[in-house]
Amino acid sequence: MEIFHISAECYPVAKVGGLADVVGALPKYLNVLGHNAKVILPAYDTKFKNENHFDKIYEGELKLGWFHFDYSILKERTNKLGFELYLVSIPDLFNRPNVYSYEDDIERFAAFQIAFLNWLTETNQYPDILHCHDHHTGLIPFMVQFAHAYKALKNTPTIITIHNGQYQGAFSFDKIDYLPEFDQSKLGFLEWNSLINPLASAIKCAWKVTTVSPSYLEEISFAANGLENLLRYERPKSIGILNGIDNEVWNPETDEMLIANFNFKTVKAGKEKNKKHLCEQFNLDPSKPLFTFIGRLVGEKGADLLPQICSIALTEHHQNINILILGSGETEIERNLEDLKPFFEGNYNAFIGYNEKLSHQIYAAADYLLMPSRVEPCGLNQMYALRYGTIPIVRRTGGLKDTIIDIGDEGFGICHDQASVFDVIHSINRAVLLFDNQKKTKEITKRIMQIDHSWDKVAEEYINTYQSIIL
Repeated sequence: MEIFHISAECYPVAKVGGLADVVGALPKYLNVLGHNAKVILPAYDTKFKNENHFDKIYEGELKLGWFHFDYSILKERTNKLGFELYLVSIPDLFNRPNVYSYEDDIERFAAFQIAFLNWLTETNQYPDILHCHDHHTGLIPFMVQFAHAYKALKNTPTIITIHNGQYQGAFSFDKIDYLPEFDQSKLGFLEWNSLINPLASAIKCAWKVTTVSPSYLEEISFAANGLENLLRYERPKSIGILNGIDNEVWNPETDEMLIANFNFKTVKAGKEKNKKHLCEQFNLDPSKPLFTFIGRLVGEKGADLLPQICSIALTEHHQNINILILGSGETEIERNLEDLKPFFEGNYNAFIGYNEKLSHQIYAAADYLLMPSRVEPCGLNQMYALRYGTIPIVRRTGGLKDTIIDIGDEGFGICHDQASVFDVIHSINRAVLLFDNQKKTKEITKRIMQIDHSWDKVAEEYINTYQSIIL
């Protein structure tokens, strides 16, 4: 099968969150299984784009209402990522360093989708599957079915994967002329709550809807930022497939970003070396249990709870624990985390920003990873933690519920039910008691490093899904 993955993110080309990790891994594993998976995303002004070689393989022009844009399709020359990588270059819209958060994001991603479909039709390409990821590509299933310019693709199966249903990309109907001419009787396939809603449209028009974990599919039927009724209606064509992780990138035995490599047999010594180095960097005591948080500092991740959690936990335990935060997000949360530093010097630190190398080093060094998420469609961080022998402390929601079993249920993690300061503090207290039992801790760390969350099995689930809708 020839499968095109259309996305706003792809690691290591452009990354904001877990979407990039999925799109950077799944196509590679599909290809290993004998298929022809490709990725296309916008040509942002990123380090990857500037440091690698691309060939311009197509030039065209697109119309977006009254606007006209020249675009080109760039192909990465060496297939170094394990799949063919294509970038849609529209300099006026995408020659910027960031992926999102521009005032013209609606125009940017509408143009990206139109340019992609123009290229396919104008070069007579007919893939077996168009796999769209999140709302940034959500107009494609509608345009393929109902836009006159793309009638040659009408019978091409489309899939939408919902990585986070809270973000839907809705905009007003005064921008309807951005879309190529289409059958006006199908206008209802675009509309939700009197707006053009790309994610809602994709759910209606795609041949298959997938979510990134089975539990998240259940949850968004009741909490999906207004799309609950639609998702319940479309449930017969929906399936939850738990994400995997790329074991080539996330492998403590070969990870070049670590101070010391290790496997499940050498985990104790390996983690001690990495922990010593990390604690030296951040003025922490390597003899104490190290709790960490890695991720976006937003309410969705429960990050607004972190300043109070850190303050209470460090006070209650008389500073006999360490806490290290890595992330960026809402300004107030960042400031509150920074403000804690002088009060708990030697036991607490925070790195505000994104640093891929540091995240690998933290997974390898930490004893525990905090994930107090309010919403976690799948979560990859807990899987990375397991791979590196770090015990996750999670709220039972979404993919966290699907992947982490509490030690009280003969499992390997520490779980709680509410996104509350009290629940997280209780879990930290349990973790401190576990840390004091080094024999049991060693058994758990060896066990979790051998859990298989690789993409191999997950890729087969996607292949079965594709095959179920190919005509």
